[in-house]
Amino acid sequence: MRFLDLLPSVLIGAAASARSMTPMAVIAAARLGRRATPGRLVLLDRPLFRFGALAMGVGELLGDKMKSAPDRTVFLGLLARIASAGIAGGALAPRGRERRGAALAVGVAIPLAYLTLAGRKAALRRIGQTRSGIVEDLVVAGLGVATVAGATRARRP
Repeated sequence: MRFLDLLPSVLIGAAASARSMTPMAVIAAARLGRRATPGRLVLLDRPLFRFGALAMGVGELLGDKMKSAPDRTVFLGLLARIASAGIAGGALAPRGRERRGAALAVGVAIPLAYLTLAGRKAALRRIGQTRSGIVEDLVVAGLGVATVAGATRARRP
């Protein structure tokens, strides 16, 4: 097993560090687009979870711009990152390596949550809450979409 085989798990963990729901929302969108993940993914194949992940991803993008939004490093924020990074990291890992992919994604997401929070606070001071949030959204969504697009393949009909 080469490290590059697990790179999508690492990258999706990085996305989860800044936006906890983006990894699952992007994978849910890929599933709607008939894309298959290399690793096993059961949860987001159920319509309730798939559409729930999409709704939560959109809600997070909107809610993040509010001044009352909690820091991503509060307990529930870290817990959401652990769950999302683990599910997405496992799904993007090669079949049979899902646990390793999940562990790598979580191992990247948690420390990077502190780093991305520091970056966001610095950007917030320079360009404000909304603009810094939109820039971060674009970077994280772009990373998530590119990672999932590169790691998935079209499912056979």
